[in-house]
Amino acid sequence: MANPLLNDKAFAKAVEKTPEQAGWAAPKGGSATDSSTTWNAPITDGPVSPWRSANPMTANGAMSATLFLMVLLVGAATFGWSSVQTVTDGNVSAGSIPSWAFTAMIVGFVSVIIATFKPTAARFLAPVYALAEGAVVGAISKVFNIQYPGIVLQAVGATIGVFVVMLTLYRTGILRVTDKFRRIVIGATLGLAAFYLFSFIVSLFGSSLIPTGSSGMSIGFSVLVAGLAAMNLALDFDFIDKAEAAGAPKHMEWFAALGIMVTLVWLYLEILRLLAKMRDR
Repeated sequence: MANPLLNDKAFAKAVEKTPEQAGWAAPKGGSATDSSTTWNAPITDGPVSPWRSANPMTANGAMSATLFLMVLLVGAATFGWSSVQTVTDGNVSAGSIPSWAFTAMIVGFVSVIIATFKPTAARFLAPVYALAEGAVVGAISKVFNIQYPGIVLQAVGATIGVFVVMLTLYRTGILRVTDKFRRIVIGATLGLAAFYLFSFIVSLFGSSLIPTGSSGMSIGFSVLVAGLAAMNLALDFDFIDKAEAAGAPKHMEWFAALGIMVTLVWLYLEILRLLAKMRDR
């Protein structure tokens, strides 16, 4: 997950120690007649191996967890799809989002927030997110597909294509996740989240700041957001590699899988909106 709390600085902070936190019986050195500012070299037992979990996570384990969550999401999406009723008015067909979708969306959002601050619960919360958000995605997809026949298959194919391309670019080293890259992507993601929140508040008063329709600005905005979602996939891959190298505990596989699922759902919905705008032109 593109989580600002889980980065290289967080890993370093976990093992950092101040002079006051030195090992037990660490002598100050010097004799009783020495100045209080005189220090001898501290006693050392040699290099210390970094901490590793007895049952560490692996990249393969994270991918297996991701596939399991994907199965749950697709199953829930099937339910959400079938729950949408098609209403026909003359030659125009439309679908309405079920009333339970908003509740399911809140459940998925809360699951992610709790897992972010308590990764040990990710093994339980990740399936909850996949089921709740999957049902919502299925319902939204059906509504779009009624208005734009075939658009869902296009969006799914594009999402899979972006995932494969980003994974290939990352694995081949063409795309490198540096500290600067990470800061830019996380900063842009948090900025976009703040913009969406502010836009939601403004919309309560009858205005909208998010570009809509099929204008060039609206399509450009969707392309920018979809591109940002794709860049977050690179952060997810990098997090998995770094967590595996650090010997993170096994439950982090579910946390990493949850992060990938959140990014993929975001990416899919943005691509779906982008394709809809392009069809309206």
